[in-house]
Order: sequence, then structure tokens, then C-alpha cells
Amino acid sequence: MKPWTSTAWRLDPEGAATTLDDGATMRLRFLSPSMARLSLRPAAGWREPRTWAVAPEPGGDVPWDGRSRDDDHGFEPPPLTPFERDGRPGLDAGALAVTLQAAPLRLRWTAGRDGPLLAEDRRTSAYLRSARTGAVRHYLQRDVGERYHGLGDKTGPLNLHGRRLRTLAMDSLGYDPEHGDPLYKHWPFVLSRTPEGRWLGLYYDTLAACTFDLGCEHDNYHGLYRHVEIDDGDLDLYLMAGATPGEVIAQFVRLVGGTALPPRWTLGYAQTAMGLADAPDAQARLHAFIDEIAEHRVPVSAFHYGSGYSMRGPRRYVYTWNRDKFPQPQALNARFHERGLQVVANIKPCLLDDHPAFETLARDGGFITDNQERPVVEPYWDGQAAFLDFTHPAGLRWWQEGLRRQILDMGIDAGWNDNNEHAVQEESALSHGFGQPLPIHRSRPLHALLMTRATFEAQRERAAPGEPVYTVTRAGPPGIQRYAQTWTGDNGTSWRTLKWNIRTGLQMSLSGMFNTGHDVGGFHGPVPEPELFARWVQACCLNPRMVMNSWKAGNVVNLPWMHPEVTAIVRSAIELRYRLLPYLWQRFERAASHHEPIIRPTFYDFPEDAQCLEDCDDFMLGPDLLVAPVVEPGQRERRVWLPALPGGGAWFDFETREAYACGAWHTVPAPLDKLPLFARAGARIPCAAPAPGRLATADDAVAELRVF
Repeated sequence: MKPWTSTAWRLDPEGAATTLDDGATMRLRFLSPSMARLSLRPAAGWREPRTWAVAPEPGGDVPWDGRSRDDDHGFEPPPLTPFERDGRPGLDAGALAVTLQAAPLRLRWTAGRDGPLLAEDRRTSAYLRSARTGAVRHYLQRDVGERYHGLGDKTGPLNLHGRRLRTLAMDSLGYDPEHGDPLYKHWPFVLSRTPEGRWLGLYYDTLAACTFDLGCEHDNYHGLYRHVEIDDGDLDLYLMAGATPGEVIAQFVRLVGGTALPPRWTLGYAQTAMGLADAPDAQARLHAFIDEIAEHRVPVSAFHYGSGYSMRGPRRYVYTWNRDKFPQPQALNARFHERGLQVVANIKPCLLDDHPAFETLARDGGFITDNQERPVVEPYWDGQAAFLDFTHPAGLRWWQEGLRRQILDMGIDAGWNDNNEHAVQEESALSHGFGQPLPIHRSRPLHALLMTRATFEAQRERAAPGEPVYTVTRAGPPGIQRYAQTWTGDNGTSWRTLKWNIRTGLQMSLSGMFNTGHDVGGFHGPVPEPELFARWVQACCLNPRMVMNSWKAGNVVNLPWMHPEVTAIVRSAIELRYRLLPYLWQRFERAASHHEPIIRPTFYDFPEDAQCLEDCDDFMLGPDLLVAPVVEPGQRERRVWLPALPGGGAWFDFETREAYACGAWHTVPAPLDKLPLFARAGARIPCAAPAPGRLATADDAVAELRVF
């Protein structure tokens, strides 16, 4: 790879620019006192001339065909103060400053002109390109004391230092929860912490696959460094500085359009399982499930259909109903509604080659095509299939018409966008790009985003004015949080998964995906044994999303009452969720209005507490509750660090109100029927309770204010 070189920087009122040796232009522009954009435009023009992520205006979005990469609206550039350091020009915006070097091309970022170092480009060479592959690399110096977080749904410990990770969406059924990569999201955002405790966000706005080396690679000639390699896309970098992780995350989420506030019912517990909808007598089994809810007295707010309603044999045909298994789907959905459950249906963006609509869509151009304008047909769900092109009017139109006719008109409330990674292997594949064709390697994640938006907007047409809309997506890039909930995908069933999924969910929160959760009990693999099942429900009962989903051999289904010996424990954990739902709803409102994670690592709220930076199984639910789930078999006590509170004070067991000193380790009781949960001194937790004689619902009124 060849480094770019430059001769001089030109300063201007909003930043600076320099012309590179091959005619490319590097442009620096400050967007706020703490945010800057560094873009490298090739001499021949952008490879990715449009972005679908950047939507900085409150409540705004981007056009369907994207926002021009040259569009600067929505920002308020701050006044800049020029300075000089070691003979090099610099610019100070207030909370963020940069020193510019031309030979070699290199930038150094600090928290204000005289503030601590935040990041600096690699001293030997920092910006490289490959004429052979089109790849672009950006290198930074690396300090062994730095911490790295983010990148979306990443596995393993929260500190990603030392790892090499990709942002390439894959269908990762049964992934390794500690080491597996990549998973489902394309999320090129890194949140870093310097050894001095300052925080910096780096968002590379590209849809091309990226590889982030965060200290895995070492080269004798370059010292310690980290880098990102962008696979034949553009280097368009947004930098965000903050004194806390929350300050940086909020800037990033505001940049990419904020977080949708969902309907309140989506905060309740939901049930799904492929085995129920896949069964030959599916409608009868679902009627029985409705009866079992009452029999076992478990609160449930929604049922999510697996894709089995569209199956014929092992093959799945999106937007069709198998009337042998579901002779009266509207009557079944009406019964769900009568029992107080909303209904969600799994929908997939790929059509098998014998789907009734295949030939029509192929003729109209609604599929991803090869360079001969033929649909790209590849293996998918027990057959050969083609992916819909959500950048083509025909693909979008067919999708939304099918959603209205086969989902919403059937009495289903929302679509669940699944299997939407668009993992097309054909290198010549093209997306229509709304008339400006995009190669598939620069548009794969875009289809998940636009599929989710298409579902969201078709549902919004049916909603009352001002009524929030709910949908969910498995895949996508930054921007999906404007429309949808998401989750950690097709996890396996094991104690390891329970432990490491906690971190993956927290990593997603640190990345700006606040409305997230896991398949409770594990989607793939063996049936969870009773103790594991009980602990899994406890660990997930206070996540933003709580859905029990599974696909087990023999159509065995994860259900709250699957193990009679722990059914009461499972019911109690679900009831705890409903009891705390007013507090949880406050957290959703803060996520939408203040760009604040709902669940987060303890260091989010206590960034100065060194112990909170260590790897652990605990997390915060909002600012006031610390959750300490049990993730080891046979464990009946739990060692937990309760962070120091400003001015001292104590933490309190949420149920017993027993006080524990802050800033100290404690060994607390954790019998099988208990989720260790602690409230900080000064917390005021609104709690709900159902009316006597009925199950809890998401709409139960506040019955108690618990003050600690």
C-alpha cells in the first residue's frame, strides 16, 4: 500500500484542507466545539457519494436515495482559534483541537489547545491506499493503556484492545459468544478511553466492509499502532470528544438520527419460537399457548410468529400463508388481541426461485442483479433464492404491498425483519441504487437499513397520528436505531453464552443501539436445563428487549413453564420486569430524548472508579439500579463491586433494603430464586402492580414509589 503525501495545509474559518499527491483532497471541518469531520475525497470523486447514516437534525431522516456526502446542513460550526505548536498550524474549537502536519501527513487531536492528548496519527505513515484492491487504511498511534469499545455486536470482553474485528454482516447461527466475529451488524464506530481518562469516538461513515485492528498486528518499523482498513470505500471520519463515555455516545447517536421511542407494549415480555409456527398443527398449538398463559399465570405482552406460517415443507415463502397449518389466521390473531397480546410476524427479504412472485420481480428488476442484469441466485433456506433490492422502486413497492396485504391486513401489528444480512457472494452483484448503481460490496448493509425503514413506514401509515411504531431488525448499519429494536441474533444455549451475551448487549449499547436484548434461553443448540434457564431469564428480565426465542431439535420450545421445578422462579423474574416497567419506560424516554443508553456497563455511570473498568458480569439499568446476574452453575452467592457514590452513601438491596457500603466488594446471597439487584442512595424508583385478579401488563399504573 502507498501512503498519501501532502505539502501544506490551508486554513479556513471552518477548518482546513490539503491537496494530496494523487490529486485527492483531505478536508477537515469542525461541526461543534467537540466534533470534527475528516474526509478524504479521491481525485475522481467519492466512491460512496451518498450516506444513509448521517441525519443530524432533530427528528430528521435522510432521503430514500441518501444524503449527499457533500451536504453540510444540520451542523453549527463553532468559531475556531488558530494556534501554532512546534512550528505546525493548529485549530482549537473548545473541547477539541487539532495540530496539522503535512510531511508526513499526520494529525494530532487534543481536548482543547492545551488539553490532554486524545489521539494522534501514526508517526511513520497514517493514510494509505491500495491501487490493486481499492482499500484505504487509517493508522493511529496506540497506547497500551487505552481501552476500545463499540463496533456493534462484538463478542468477548468489553475492552476490545488487542483484537482484530470486522464490520461485515453475517448470518451467524450458533456463533461463539466469546470469540466469534463478525456477527450481524456493520457498525464502524469505536469508543476509546485514553490512559488519562478522556473519551473519544471515531465513526467511519462507510458501507464498505471494514477491518479494525486494535493492537493485534505489530510491525517492528512502526511502533505501537492500531488501524482500520476500509474495503474499497471512502475514508469519511467523524471524531467526537468528551469527558465521559456518555458525552461521546450522545454525540454519535445524535449524528446518526437518534433513537425511536417504541410503543409501550414492546417493553413487556414477548414469546416466540420457530417450533410453534413450524409445527404441522401450528394454529392449534398457538391456541393452546394462549390458554397456557392463563393456566401458568405468566404475564405476556406479545407473540412473535416465526417464519413457519409461510412454510411448505422445509421451504419458506415470504408473504404467503400455509392455510393447512393456519386455516384461520385472522381469527387466531384476533384471539391474541382479545387476551391482550400484540402480534409480530417474521419476514425475510429473500425469495426462493419457485416463489409465486419470483418471475414478476425478476422481470421488474426487484432483485439484486449481476453485471448482466440477471437476478443473483444463491443458496438460502433449503433452496436457491434471490435477495430483494431495497434500492429499486420495484423491490420497495413489492415489499410494502406484501406487508400491508399479508401481515397488517391479517391482524398482525408489526413486522420482524430477519435474515437481512444480504450476504451475496457474487462479486459482480449490483444494487440499483435509486438509479445510481452501487456494487454489492458498498451496499450490503444498506439493504437491511432500507428494509427496516420500509417496514417501519408502511406500519406508520396505519398508525394514528403521533402513535409510535415498532419494528425489529437483526442486521443493519448505523441508522437502524431510528426505526427498530434489535438483538444479538441466533445465540447458542450454554452457560458461556449467558455470560458473554451480557457483554455483547452492553457493547451494542455503547455503540448506540439502546433498544436491544437476547434470545432468552438460547436460540440454537440443546434445551436449557432448569438452573441455566432460570438464571438466563433473570439475567435478561431487565434488558430493554425481553423475548424468549428458540429453534431446538424435535420442535422443543423454550417456554416460561417448560421446567415445572423453576416455573415459579421464571414467573417471578418476568413479574419483576413488569413491576419495574415505569422505571424502564423512563429509561426509554431518556434514550429517545437525551441519547442515553438504557443498560450500560458500570463504568458509564462511574467512569472514575477504576474497578468499574475491570471485566465483570454486572450492568446498570439507568443511573439508579445495578444488576448483578448469576452466570455460573451452582452459584448461590455473588461477589459484587458496588461503586463509590459522590459524597459516600450506600447501595440497597432492592427487595430487602439491606444497606451495603459503596466503593467496596460484597458477597451477597444469590439463591436460585433471586436476582441480585441494588438501588443507589437517593434513587426514586416508580413501580407498577396489576389490578387484583389479573396478570400484569405494560400499561399497569404506578402503584408505589420506592425511595432509597
